Amino acid sequence: MSVAEMLLPEFEREFANTRKFLLLVPDDRLAWKPHEKSMEMGRLAWHISGFPDRAMSVLTKAERIVSMEAMAAQKTAWMGKTREAIVANFDSQLEQARGALTATPDDGWETRWQLKFGGKVMMEQSRYSAYRMVVMNHQIHHRAQLGVYLRLNNIPVPGVYGASADEA
Repeated sequence: MSVAEMLLPEFEREFANTRKFLLLVPDDRLAWKPHEKSMEMGRLAWHISGFPDRAMSVLTKAERIVSMEAMAAQKTAWMGKTREAIVANFDSQLEQARGALTATPDDGWETRWQLKFGGKVMMEQSRYSAYRMVVMNHQIHHRAQLGVYLRLNNIPVPGVYGASADEA
């Protein structure tokens, strides 16, 4: 079995679970945040909706370059969006990301991948490690944050690895 074949079930499960959470983001609470240092719910959801694009970046490119301008733009990119737009953004590259995963040959997972910020290499590791950290673990981390946001707004949280406290 190839590396991609081994990773595909997790990809399917985690992206499907993430989509469930995004579908619950209420349009009337997008500006809400639990703390002054926290992201607004809409900003967090918009960030999460970009994980198929991050998967594409890790799986098809040798590097991802992030600029100060891009970071600043991300802080407001969610404004004016609706849940529908957030989910559409998530869905827009999901099939391409799945295809990039399944098309990655076993020796491609050993390729070095870099994350650059402000002209500096912030991370360099194998494509496999970058996929696990930059795509899967990072996505799961932010999905859990969104789950807390939903809970604090009395929105029932769906189960991920079994039933949640809101499910029988």
